[in-house]
Amino acid sequence: MENNQPVHKRRVRYKGTHPRNYNEKYKELNPEKYGETIERVIQKGGTPAGMHISIMVQEILDFLQIQPGQRGLDATLGYGGHTSAMLKCLKGEGHLTALDVDAIEMAKTEERLRNQGFGPDILTIRRINFANIDEVAAQDGKFDFILADLGVSSMQIDNPERGFSYKYDGPLDLRLDQTKGEPASERLKHVTKDELEGMLIENSDEPFAAEIAAVVMQELKKGHSVDTTVRLRELIEKALVKVPAAERKEAVKKSCARTFQALRIDVNSEFEVLEAFLQKLPDVLNPGGRAAVLTFHSGEDRLVKKSFKENVRVGIYSDAAKDVIRPSAEECRRNSRAHSTKLRWAVRGL
Repeated sequence: MENNQPVHKRRVRYKGTHPRNYNEKYKELNPEKYGETIERVIQKGGTPAGMHISIMVQEILDFLQIQPGQRGLDATLGYGGHTSAMLKCLKGEGHLTALDVDAIEMAKTEERLRNQGFGPDILTIRRINFANIDEVAAQDGKFDFILADLGVSSMQIDNPERGFSYKYDGPLDLRLDQTKGEPASERLKHVTKDELEGMLIENSDEPFAAEIAAVVMQELKKGHSVDTTVRLRELIEKALVKVPAAERKEAVKKSCARTFQALRIDVNSEFEVLEAFLQKLPDVLNPGGRAAVLTFHSGEDRLVKKSFKENVRVGIYSDAAKDVIRPSAEECRRNSRAHSTKLRWAVRGL
């Protein structure tokens, strides 16, 4: 007799009273089933494992002024929080195209959005880099509103297998699209000390760039690999050994965050991608179309500010944000990853 009963799977066991490792946080990784746990984590200012809390949703919607029947583009799908909010504004009329390069998270997000009732008639999801928005517009037509959220999603940062965070042991990868390019561990083998120092300064304003570059290169010259997140963190700790003891822990924490950011930007060519997006952006907007960009780094914000200002000057944009819009204190309290966020916007001329 054939048994069609589902096989019972025991939950992951962990030491102590609270799970610490990513895969042990079974409640946080199942938001549909454990809503109360999710809300408690958020209330404490944390981000549940495997989730991403979208930033400045209302501010973005207030600017975009989405109307039923319009066509929009979410250039960076991520967890789909912004996407869902914009789709609700369409009220079943119009269409939204969403882009991403992360095949792993994109499939999960598409399933969530389809389960929310957003079918292919109103939502198209494409695996394509947002640097190629001209190709998207050639297929789907121009857009009435566009959003680009340049932040790395929390579910990418928190998953140790992706290597985005110094807080978890994992491979030093840092690629958004793991099917292309080379991981950060390989990238480090192909740069000189001066190139690494310059990368740390340009991509993250790292004050200890020279010291970190020297220690990492010394390790590589010895024939040792720097292929895990923990190993890179250890080398950063070594590089900052002369920092006064009372200040060292905080200095190491900040330098780790900046170093991982700098490598991520380099591995994914993020500045080059953003420049291509900004250059093509006016040509894929309908007259009067609105574009909003969320940045999380001063280098990104400078590129957006410069592009918007120049396009206003030459009359391509009729208006653009003169000052950045920042998240509220309450949002920053609920979501610590919102602190560095800056929102800029522009309106295409008629």
